[in-house]
Amino acid sequence: MEVRWERLTGPELKGLAARGALPVLPIGSLEQHGPHLPVWTDSFIAHELSVAAAKLATDIPAIVLPPLWTGLSEHHLPFGGTITLDHATFHAVLRCVARSLKAQGFARLLIVNGHGGNIDPLAVSVRELAHEFGMAVVTTTWPNVAPVEIAKTLTTQPGIMHACEGETALWLALDESQVRKDRIEEAAGGNAGVQAPAGYSRFYSFAERAPRTGVKGDPRAATAEKGHAMIAAIAANLARAMRDPVLWTPPEKVWDA
Repeated sequence: MEVRWERLTGPELKGLAARGALPVLPIGSLEQHGPHLPVWTDSFIAHELSVAAAKLATDIPAIVLPPLWTGLSEHHLPFGGTITLDHATFHAVLRCVARSLKAQGFARLLIVNGHGGNIDPLAVSVRELAHEFGMAVVTTTWPNVAPVEIAKTLTTQPGIMHACEGETALWLALDESQVRKDRIEEAAGGNAGVQAPAGYSRFYSFAERAPRTGVKGDPRAATAEKGHAMIAAIAANLARAMRDPVLWTPPEKVWDA
């Protein structure tokens, strides 16, 4: 079964809506990922992982929309290559997607996020969308889907950082030709920056947090084998979440009298 929305026809998608299909919206960013990875890393990886999971969940079925390729990335602007939305526009785009799905008969939406700067805004947006449209809207950020498996796979870091061992390994598994291997050594090391004390939050640009190359982590340890292992674990866990009845109950109508 075809799981990519853009490869299906209008009548086919109307039929999937009638069957209770689950639309999946990958969302990422267009931002610098050091000297060795392309700027669409977050969007590309979120889409590829969503497709891999949907192929395991054709019984639902799950249908993956084209990725929303820009998010909230103003903290990456100093390094170049970054296009960012503001929060109001970000929510408005998500609202239009959810409204369009609702109009076509879809009753729920899963958003698979690949960019850290989108996490907090998404947490607010899914609440607002659920209230407004009376549909289950769920979001997750893919490193949180399989944290134990990711930690066991990586050798230089406990989890996904930025243009790091993990993201570089995924690129090597998905499309090795897009990794600038001759720049990996340049991307590694020397990126200690400021960090807000635990329990506090404020804005820091990535030029402050990873001042030399905009990379956090060591991409030199990345291999395609590690990438394939992470893809398998994340896709399996994400497919389980797609089937989890607890996630997909209709939202309580809290605004009704």
